[in-house]
Amino acid sequence: MAQAHGDGALAAGARVVLLDDLGTSRILFVGGKGGVGKSTVASGIALAAAQRGRRVLLVSTDPAHNLGQLWERTIGDAPTQLFTAGAGGVTGVEIDPQRTVDRHLAAVGETMSRLLPERMRKQSLAHLELAREAPGSHEAAVLERVAEAVQLGLEDYDLAVFDTAPTGHTLRLLSLPAQLGEWATSLLENRDRSERFGAAMRGLVSARGAEGDTAKEAADRRLRQTLRLRQQRFTRVREVLTDSGVTRFVVVSIAESIPAMETVELVRGLDAIGIAVGALVINRRTPAESGTVLAERSERERVSARALVTALAGVPAVQLPLFPEELMGEAGLRVVAAALEAG
Repeated sequence: MAQAHGDGALAAGARVVLLDDLGTSRILFVGGKGGVGKSTVASGIALAAAQRGRRVLLVSTDPAHNLGQLWERTIGDAPTQLFTAGAGGVTGVEIDPQRTVDRHLAAVGETMSRLLPERMRKQSLAHLELAREAPGSHEAAVLERVAEAVQLGLEDYDLAVFDTAPTGHTLRLLSLPAQLGEWATSLLENRDRSERFGAAMRGLVSARGAEGDTAKEAADRRLRQTLRLRQQRFTRVREVLTDSGVTRFVVVSIAESIPAMETVELVRGLDAIGIAVGALVINRRTPAESGTVLAERSERERVSARALVTALAGVPAVQLPLFPEELMGEAGLRVVAAALEAG
């Protein structure tokens, strides 16, 4: 296993930690406290992998998207080509949960219009509009898109890198597949019990012969089919996320006490839901300069970094420096990619 690297190191041995050691992974989530450089590190990993000839899908799940600004490109909910080098390349997506909610409710509304009597349609559509802003609707929409992106990454790309929202949001999102899978299973069991009871009652009232399904039965059948598809999707996502041979989480922090404490809590939270942590990136290390304010700051960071590495013993760690240039556009991200490849 790769070891944590010395104070002030550019990223000595980072080749082993972030690219070679994670080279067999197909899905990488990059996360941590807000403001520690998650998007920059995620983009650097994606670019470094693309320069090695891998086809990379780079996905932002953070509502406050930064990928477009970093790459100096317009990126939306549809895949956008960001970089190409021979067989490798980076394709970017910034998940738009509202678009997913709108698409889902439009499909539900269309189904309701076909199945419900006209007198009930107006009220039902009003309920759908209320559901648009219901608590949890955006979280569920993001998870739907993550599930789609995971599948797309496994089918059409060599690697999918997810630039995630700050710690609490990400832990909540990654906990949802198990919770929603159980919810869908429970609903299916209830629908099956209800259907068996209804069939028994109909048998007591009359023999229906070859009358065929009623409209209600057809609607119930479609509902069960939808629930089963969702159950299968959530189960599949859960299996992928908890397979350490496929998915790893790269934790990003800076060498300060509060981000370090939150990083430890994030790793504990990931462990609790069965997601393997593949690496720790301690970002923006201040260079040591004797006799300056920077020297004092660098010493404080050295102590915090050492404590963080000790607290996460067993997690491969790499330190990146505070770069003098602004890390924007392809040129800036090449600097990050080179640092991740150094050693």
